[in-house]
Amino acid sequence: MPMTPRERWLALLAREKPDRVPTDYWATPEVTERLRRDLGCDDAEALYRRLHVDALHTLGAPPTVRCHPDDPQANVWGVRHRTVDYGSGTYDENAGHPLASAKTVEDVHAYRWPDPDWHDFDRLRDQARRAPAHRAVRCGGFEPFLLYCALRGMEQAMMDLVLGPDLVEAALGHIFDYHYRLNARMFEAGGGRIDLTYVAEDLGGQTGLLMSLAHIRRFLLPNQKRMADLARTHGIHVFYHTDGAAREAIPDLLDVTGIEVLNPVQWRCPGMDREGLVRDFGDRVVFHGAVDNQRTLAFGSAEDVQREVLDNLRIFAWPVRYICAPCHNLQPVSPTANIVALYETAHEHGRL
Repeated sequence: MPMTPRERWLALLAREKPDRVPTDYWATPEVTERLRRDLGCDDAEALYRRLHVDALHTLGAPPTVRCHPDDPQANVWGVRHRTVDYGSGTYDENAGHPLASAKTVEDVHAYRWPDPDWHDFDRLRDQARRAPAHRAVRCGGFEPFLLYCALRGMEQAMMDLVLGPDLVEAALGHIFDYHYRLNARMFEAGGGRIDLTYVAEDLGGQTGLLMSLAHIRRFLLPNQKRMADLARTHGIHVFYHTDGAAREAIPDLLDVTGIEVLNPVQWRCPGMDREGLVRDFGDRVVFHGAVDNQRTLAFGSAEDVQREVLDNLRIFAWPVRYICAPCHNLQPVSPTANIVALYETAHEHGRL
């Protein structure tokens, strides 16, 4: 009898052999809507079944406060956004940085930070009770430096690592405190139904780390470890996302943070070649992603996608643990035929 999607995820996390390589789905809303239309699917669940996708089911405590108390046009962090139309879809970009003028640690502490009480945990309990039994469940997140960049502006945030480390540590302390208390309450409200949580930071760019390993170790790893330890006390597994050429940081992610799933494996970036990752870390982590959406899915043919998926199935062959998925959100530039080729190839050839 075939495993359910949840059983496949949990088998890999337990270092057990599933019936086939699991798959996952990441896409922009425009792509999901197009796929549903092209493939005749009424909703996301029907789309997952059509493509044999072992996608996660996501829970969250809905916000009861949606704007900053000092700025009704900003989110709870005080960051305003504007919607940008790029022709085939839209995205939100930051339209202001409320801590851009902060000069001292006192300025940071005086800022009005959000409160975890601004969420409805009773709704989350209800969500957990109604979560589909055949889907693994993800809840909670933590990506602090991305938020710090929104608060300060990216250029200033990067300069702060060298010129204003006390400001960085003060702000990251508030960001951690909020997310730690929020996640703790969500994990408790989940009642044992939560399987994975999301810890992240984009450590890599296209050619190398975005900040030094020393900065990663000082500013990011200690709180990542605390957040991962919190998840582990609830029996929740740690899924980690970092784009780009992050090879130099992977040992610390394994040894300090204790990650269990590494996403998205952008194998065209320096140091991220699949064979090398398998050689060095194949017995320690579940690889997630590795189907290139910058070139292959976007600009290749369906046959190119099929070849890449087959390469991944060969390189990440059992006992290496692998979840087949795009390297990041599928974009509108990726044709439906290429996306279908990804999932049909994985389903046809991923039997274990």
